[in-house]
Amino acid sequence: MAHSEESFLTRRIDPGAYPLVIGDILGISAVLTLGVIFHNGIEYLSVAPIEWGLTVLPFLIGWVVISPLIGAYSAGAAESAKAAIPLGVRAWIPAAIVGVTLRATPLFEGGAGLTFVVVALTTGAVAVTVMRWLFFLIRR
Repeated sequence: MAHSEESFLTRRIDPGAYPLVIGDILGISAVLTLGVIFHNGIEYLSVAPIEWGLTVLPFLIGWVVISPLIGAYSAGAAESAKAAIPLGVRAWIPAAIVGVTLRATPLFEGGAGLTFVVVALTTGAVAVTVMRWLFFLIRR
């Protein structure tokens, strides 16, 4: 069983895409942090760091689980922005749904109102797009 899991991950995660992983996680975390600041003020980050982390965590869990399944870090993703950006956005949509679903459980506070879902889907997709575009811009 471990062999089949290893070969699945080997096919879905290309070492050349590792910088995209870092950029995506930073972008997603930044957008969610901006939302936290918008709703609670910047001082909230230092006053309630655990709550801040628990706002970001469900979406990072969703991203870590979903992005390899969708192929967000496959060999093609590391080759061009034209390939990487759509793969990232396609991965973000179900990853955000996982994040919102986790927020709707007693494990995480915050709920999953329709407005929040739309904002999370949109801003996360923009964050992944921008980070991947910047990666290829810098990589030139």
